[in-house]
Amino acid sequence: MRPVMRSTVLLAAGALLASPLAAQDYTVRVDAGAQSVSYRGLRLDSIPVGQVVPAPTGGSQTPDGYAAYCIAGRTYCDYYRAGARQTGGPFTSTVDLTAWGFGVKGLSLHANARLAADFGDANIWPGTDPALQLFEGYAEYAATRYTVRVGRQVMRWRLGYTGFDGARATYRVPTVGLTADLFGGWGLARGTALPVTSEALNPLDQWQPLQRQRLIGAGLGLERQVVEARAEYLREVDPATDFFVSERIALSGAVRPLPGWSLTAGAEYDLSNEWWGTSDVALRHTNRLFGGAVGLRRYRPYFDLWTIWGAFSPVPYNAVNGSLWVTPVPGLELRASGEKYNYDDTETFTPLVDEETDGWRWSAGVGYAFSQAVSADLGIHDERGPGAAAQGWDASVSVRPVPRLTLTASGGRLERPLEFRFSDATLKYGGLAADYRAGEHLRFNAAITRYSEDRDRPDAAAIDWSQTRLRAGLTWMFGSDADRLTLPPARRRTAR
Repeated sequence: MRPVMRSTVLLAAGALLASPLAAQDYTVRVDAGAQSVSYRGLRLDSIPVGQVVPAPTGGSQTPDGYAAYCIAGRTYCDYYRAGARQTGGPFTSTVDLTAWGFGVKGLSLHANARLAADFGDANIWPGTDPALQLFEGYAEYAATRYTVRVGRQVMRWRLGYTGFDGARATYRVPTVGLTADLFGGWGLARGTALPVTSEALNPLDQWQPLQRQRLIGAGLGLERQVVEARAEYLREVDPATDFFVSERIALSGAVRPLPGWSLTAGAEYDLSNEWWGTSDVALRHTNRLFGGAVGLRRYRPYFDLWTIWGAFSPVPYNAVNGSLWVTPVPGLELRASGEKYNYDDTETFTPLVDEETDGWRWSAGVGYAFSQAVSADLGIHDERGPGAAAQGWDASVSVRPVPRLTLTASGGRLERPLEFRFSDATLKYGGLAADYRAGEHLRFNAAITRYSEDRDRPDAAAIDWSQTRLRAGLTWMFGSDADRLTLPPARRRTAR
């Protein structure tokens, strides 16, 4: 066990076993849910080249109607047939704990963990291995000017979500609105709560690092009444090779010159690759009746240097976007948004291919609250880009027959036409959901949803992907209630 994690565990155990236990305070939130899902994939098969027959629309197919792919010189042709239907029963439970009152003012313990399992017959649901994952678990000491944390933590900042096992110190100068952060330790794999060496990430095969990356980061922020600014730095190194995993900086800021108006901007720079990453600027205005925003952004995907994805030289795209929402009468909201984007030159030579490099997307919707107990919403969206498109609609109606119970009916349709291949998909869904508040600290929910998907294929691989999903869950909050301060008795005063 790493020294940092060992210290955290010992500190937590010592604090929890201290006496008297009744003097310690805590709050716990438990979110648990289970559902029934089905999956039916494709299975690769082959057939001797002499047994294929011409397909009605061109090419070759098997005698029972599956499109086959034949390569000159090979004795077999490949094709895909429907796999067996598999049923899963994923269960997840997330526990969030905060404890304090250990005899040291400002000392507290924080933990957030998830327990997951698949009770189906096929174990098909992703993310259930390992069964127990610790998202965060740290001891914190907070004072007026500084805060220190030791343990597993997640930094949520401009550079994304950065998880690590280590220490973080924050120093504040309230008089000028200045905040400084410094942290370091052993990093977690990007996008997960697991070390990059975990067996659950074995599909990385020979590309998987042998040791966890070591990281160090810093942030400096200034927050005033009208202006906000922040600078961030992150460096990750593979100790086995002494090579960089990443080294990036980020700058962001906001200006609020007038009530309801704000101008925000941010940019990232990859020091390892020596290029600018995702950047954006936006102007927003909101008031009681309407609001809107216009902006520019440049998106470049980011990959750690040890992965193979950087070898594909992903190119960025530039976009202009806007959104508008209006509330003409109480209870009615109209909204719309859109974006036009264009990819940079790939710097490749493809004389036989006429490629597209631009696209657009837009959405619009309307929501109306008929009363405090009845509301409805309708949205439509459309997107066209290189290689594919998507368009559809979704709608919902919510009713509260009694104050503690909310019933929701929802449905929608999604079409996904694809370029350069067939198997266009059309998905239709509809369902019912119920949410019941049994009390101030306990809440139950349940839902049933039917998904009906059609694949537009001219061969026998146009299989049925439809399924019905059942879901049930609860949220339970409990604790010592020590954070609830009772109000003093009221005093009657006579006006003078």
